[in-house]
Amino acid sequence: MSQYLVLTAMGADRTGCVSELTNLASECECNILDSRMAIFGKEFTFIMLLQGEAKAINQIELRLPKVAVELELITMMKRTSGYSTLETKQHYLAEYAGIDQPGILKSITAFFAHRNIDISSLKSDIDPATNNMSASIQFTVNDDTGVDSIENDFLQLCEQIDVQGCITKH
Repeated sequence: MSQYLVLTAMGADRTGCVSELTNLASECECNILDSRMAIFGKEFTFIMLLQGEAKAINQIELRLPKVAVELELITMMKRTSGYSTLETKQHYLAEYAGIDQPGILKSITAFFAHRNIDISSLKSDIDPATNNMSASIQFTVNDDTGVDSIENDFLQLCEQIDVQGCITKH
């Protein structure tokens, strides 16, 4: 029976770390169902959802601490119940851009949280030279019925916090 493990690694952005971690997963006979990697300044973070038989998951849990020390990484692991696709849901992309101000991201994420809307991905950037920021948020809803209302409310929020925004089907 398949088991699932979420593995997160963080450390200095050095060539080869992601390759070493994916190689470890392969050596332990784990399948990588999903993964994300991002660079933050001079640091990187990498997260994987692994699937494997009990022996494979146990093996990676035992081997990861040594690899983490060798690569100078901070790692976390958490067993999880499984993996399900979001096929029954509609996917959307909310984007906004403008001059950076404290609290904008807080306001935007609170907008989705107050409506019980699941955020599946969030990416934001600031250009330090111009103080311009932009962000994109992928989210899902169970059907299209309330999207017009969500979009209208989102555009009103964007106007209130002085950014340009839009929502598109993804």
